[in-house]
Amino acid sequence: MAERRKYSKRYCKYCEAKVEFIDYKDVNSIKASLSERYKIMPRRLTGNCKRHQEMVEKAIKRARAAALVPYVVDHKRVIANPFEEIK
Repeated sequence: MAERRKYSKRYCKYCEAKVEFIDYKDVNSIKASLSERYKIMPRRLTGNCKRHQEMVEKAIKRARAAALVPYVVDHKRVIANPFEEIK
């Protein structure tokens, strides 16, 4: 029988801080829930509860529409050699 991996219990950082509303203009807290390619990270990785994960998703989508956070990262910067200049 396959063994199950045991992960440490993750807690919602917004519940611990007693946050009632996540503002889309607070870009620094929003970026913590984005991957390096600016995709929204799932609950199992961030540890957010369902309520706060939904608020984070709405805030990210609003921040993208207001051009505070990009939709995607420039693929040339990710694929290119980091030691050569990008034209």
